[in-house]
Amino acid sequence: MTWTEAGARRLERSGLAGEPAAQDPAGIAAAMCGAHAQVLSAAELSLMLRTDRGTRTAVRDALWTDHSLVKTYGPRGTVHLLPAADLPMWTGALSAVPAGAGPFAPDVRLTPEQTEQVLAAIEDALADAELTIDELGEAVVAATGPWAGDLVMPAFQGMWPRWRQVMHRAGRRGVLCFGPNRGRKVTYTSPRRARPGFRPADGPTALAALVRRYLYAYGPATSQDFATWVGAPPAWAAGLFATLADDLQQVDFAGSPAWILAGDTAPPAAEPSGVRLLPYFDAYGIACRPRDLLFPGRAAKRALAGRQAGNFPVLLIDGTVAGVWHQRRSGRRIHLTVEPLTPLTARQRRALDTQVLRVGEILEGTAELTMGTVTVGPHA
Repeated sequence: MTWTEAGARRLERSGLAGEPAAQDPAGIAAAMCGAHAQVLSAAELSLMLRTDRGTRTAVRDALWTDHSLVKTYGPRGTVHLLPAADLPMWTGALSAVPAGAGPFAPDVRLTPEQTEQVLAAIEDALADAELTIDELGEAVVAATGPWAGDLVMPAFQGMWPRWRQVMHRAGRRGVLCFGPNRGRKVTYTSPRRARPGFRPADGPTALAALVRRYLYAYGPATSQDFATWVGAPPAWAAGLFATLADDLQQVDFAGSPAWILAGDTAPPAAEPSGVRLLPYFDAYGIACRPRDLLFPGRAAKRALAGRQAGNFPVLLIDGTVAGVWHQRRSGRRIHLTVEPLTPLTARQRRALDTQVLRVGEILEGTAELTMGTVTVGPHA
């Protein structure tokens, strides 16, 4: 399978070419294997740029009104929007991924017994409540002991209490998700409040399902690619792929061996085409490999931070990164600066204009385009 063929498949299946993979935010999130949501506005763009109608309000309604989306900790321990219907699979799979020692010094880490105590305290505290981080911390310390509140974790401008190092694990276990903001404060709650009877799926079954979802959307891929995407040890991921050998098929992908789902060899409907604006940490830029082909030549220097993708919003042309962009909002006016790495054809410029209008529509404002150099740094 060539890079061109893989790019066309990936664009189609993640909703970036041809007919939208879905029109509702939850269906789109399922097709793209979750939307990175550390910055919620970026997740709103990731989802709604994959459909031809609707605004960010549709994403917010899906989160807080009909609860078809859940904001929680997903792949790599980062905040994602995931389909609520898929939450049993996600939590079953992610809770079965080896946690590793973590980045903290031995005297900061929780013991396995302390970890279980904190997770149980979080589950009890959130069973019937929406709590801010401070309120949740008070409940955890009260249930476990003063050690959980020791300020030992280096944070942005100070120190965080010890118990917070398992926040992402609580999300992976399905005992915690985000609730609606209380003013400017983030809240946390239990996913069972919106979905009574929810429980994580069996780990091996859920992992197999997640591998299939990932390979369908972003294959061909290696076990190392999957390990990087999900945040798992490479050796463990290699063993996981070995257990699924009957469900997978090895192909030669751009000169190297990689995996697709067994029998999933149908050619794409068309060549990779189109112009797309993708926001910070969009799933396409994070999940597609090899990175050298997705970010060719100057794109690697301009759109990657070191080797990390996602720190710059990118201009995608025919499935390949071909520039960067930035937005600045003032009231209803949204000023977009787009920096292509090569001159655009007339057709590409018209397609870019359409994308700019769509960004404005999604963000419920009026978008204006300037072609020029993006002067802000990564993740600005």
